Amino acid sequence: MPQMAPLNWLSLFTIFMMIFMLTNSLNFYTFLYLSKTPALEGETEIKLTWKWL
Repeated sequence: MPQMAPLNWLSLFTIFMMIFMLTNSLNFYTFLYLSKTPALEGETEIKLTWKWL
């Protein structure tokens, strides 16, 4: 049974890790979160009323 040289294992591991990290990053950055609230067309003003005692 033939054996693989350590350099071949290292290159196989690096290629696998690069593909793994690429798929994980693509999965993470291509996921779009959908907001549950409808988008407002105009900017809304938030009025805060503070009572300083």
